[in-house]
Amino acid sequence: MNPFHGRHFQGEIILWAVRWYCKYGISYRELQEMLSEPGVNVNHTTIYRWVQRYAPEIEKRLRWYWRNPTHLGTWHIDETYVKVNGRWFYLYRAVDQRGFTIDFYLSSRRNTKSAYCFLGKILNNVKKWQIPQVINTDKAPTYGGALSRLKREGKCPPDLEHRQVKYKNNVIECDHGKLKRIIRATLGFKSMKTAYATIKGIEVMRALRKGQASSFYYGQPQGEVYLVNRVFGL
Repeated sequence: MNPFHGRHFQGEIILWAVRWYCKYGISYRELQEMLSEPGVNVNHTTIYRWVQRYAPEIEKRLRWYWRNPTHLGTWHIDETYVKVNGRWFYLYRAVDQRGFTIDFYLSSRRNTKSAYCFLGKILNNVKKWQIPQVINTDKAPTYGGALSRLKREGKCPPDLEHRQVKYKNNVIECDHGKLKRIIRATLGFKSMKTAYATIKGIEVMRALRKGQASSFYYGQPQGEVYLVNRVFGL
């Protein structure tokens, strides 16, 4: 089925707008102005609806391409704050030693249950040989409790080492900063649903920018555009 059926614009234009919004940290009105220069006249509210509909779909269709964590070295796990309707929510994130994104999870709470859900999501979506020997987190006790439960349930290797060395998480804290520069342009989110939809698009575009799927478009002059369009059959 054509994912763009019933839309008044071509799929390439819609994906172009969604990619730019999620990649460059610009407002919907700024993107409306930028698109008007090459003759694409679209209202900023329409672009918003495109992002809500297609950003999660881009992340879903590209997930197999960009998620390729290495089992060597350490995974770094941490959370950062995201404002949703005036409240602070918690964006759990994980990167490997290269700084490549492994996964992310938005939660309204920062507790052992949320850490358990996030770590369980990661472990459920990777191959056994991709699980590292070491996971590094901050000093929050929630991660230790979550990992202990996962080990008891047989969902996590019993010999997986959990370290809590703050300075060794500089790699993910630096990545948080780059991500939040893009998120700040949104001027906040109205609901958890709209926040998560947008963040999925931002995270996948960050992953592509890091080169996490570059092996699938090697030699293509506009590889990122090529890959996104290809997974939508364009």
